[in-house]
Parts: sequence; structure tokens; C-alpha cells
Amino acid sequence: MKQLVLTERKGGIALLTLNRPEKLNALNYATNDRLLELLDEIENDPAIRAVILTGAGEKAFSAGGDIHEFTESIKQGQDIAVREFVRRGQQMTSRIEFFPKPVIVAVNGMAFGGGCEITEAAHLAVASERAIFAKPEINIGIPPTFGGTQRLPRLAGRKRALELLLTGDRFSPERAHAMGLINQIVPHEELIPAAIQLANRILRHSPLATARIISAVTRGLNTTIGEGLEIEKEQFARMAQTEDAIAGLEAWIERRKPVYNGR
Repeated sequence: MKQLVLTERKGGIALLTLNRPEKLNALNYATNDRLLELLDEIENDPAIRAVILTGAGEKAFSAGGDIHEFTESIKQGQDIAVREFVRRGQQMTSRIEFFPKPVIVAVNGMAFGGGCEITEAAHLAVASERAIFAKPEINIGIPPTFGGTQRLPRLAGRKRALELLLTGDRFSPERAHAMGLINQIVPHEELIPAAIQLANRILRHSPLATARIISAVTRGLNTTIGEGLEIEKEQFARMAQTEDAIAGLEAWIERRKPVYNGR
């Protein structure tokens, strides 16, 4: 049976590849579910400290939700469509957004609809010069359903996001970078090496501190500054008495590289 998501280990990094290239890596329900299963496994594996997510083939990271599949759900009524399509997709992008280990999307081509929403939800993103983005849901008479009406305005600003959401127009990696949707653009053949290099720059540091920072930023982003500062204080308190914190402080005082145990 074909693997819907390919998995590969590269040191402390898990490389996950959406594997429906003949369908432009469209996110059918089974792919969504498999991705969630793999993230559960990765969270519980201390040897894996970062995730890179990309797409198989030369054309697409992901063209978005599987239109043929979710159309059948919509025809069965709004309750079924919300349960099978919307909730499943939102659960997947929220899982990525709140994942305690850094998730880096390597956009190798088309990132439309749900593929763009995964990019919005991920902590970091690197794009090939061949990447192309779009919020095309309006072209089929629906709004985005995997968080695109909420995350893109927070990244790009209301007016820039609404232009893309209301026109469905494609946009370049350069525009995606200017809006804050991606971190960098690289030559196509350097995409995965660049994502791995970015991951390794993070892996130098304490995995516990990494998780605390991700949690503070993600939870605090949509609160008031006062509430955000309370979240920051809480994350520091959780970190302060860990072995990693002591190791980092002592290494700095002794002018040496720290050794982290993740405790």
C-alpha cells in the first residue's frame, strides 16, 4: 500500500514528504490523518528534535484539500462537511502551529489552499525559487477552511491578506517573503539542504528552551501584551530549574559549549 507521507531520519530531524505527486499532493482525509499520527510519534521520540515537511515531485508542495473528496462531504450536508473536512484540516494546522518541536516547511512548488495554510501554521518556512502560492478557495465558492482567514491576516496584515483571499490570485515567493509567510528563498536544488541547515542552527540549543519559546510565542501572539507577558513568565518558570537551564548558564560562565540532556 502506498505511503501517503514518506518519512526519513536525518540525524535529529524527521523529514516528512507528502506523497501524492500525481494529485499535486492534495490533502485527502487519509493524508491529514497520517500526518497527525506521525506528529504524535515524533513528539514522543526524544531523538527527533525538529521536523521538515515538503512535497514529493517537482510541481507541488500541496495544491490544497482534495476537492473531489470534500465535495462529496459537502453534498451530504453542512454537519458532515464541517466534521469530515473543516475540523480535520483545522486540527492538522493547529497541531503544526502548537507542535513543541520546530516545524519547517520546505515549499518545493505549488502551495495553494491547504498547502498555503500549512505554510502559515508552521513555525518556519523555506521556499524554492520555483514556489508559487495562492489562496484560491474563493474560485470554488468557499472560504478557506484550515485557518487561512485567521493566520494570513496575522502574518501579512488585513489588507494584504484580504486582497489575496478575495481575488484568489497567485503570488510569488518574493511576495510571500515580503509578507512574512516564508523566511527565505533558495535555489530549487538547495531547498532541503537549506531547511536542514536552518534546523541544525536550532538543534544547537536546548530542546526544552526551544519548546518553551514556541509555546510562549504561539500562545501569546493573539493575547494582550499583559497576558503575553504572563505566558512568558510561566514558560520561564517551567524552564528555570531544569538541567538544561543550569547547563547553559554554567557553560556560558565557563566559556564552553553547553551539553543539553533535555531535562
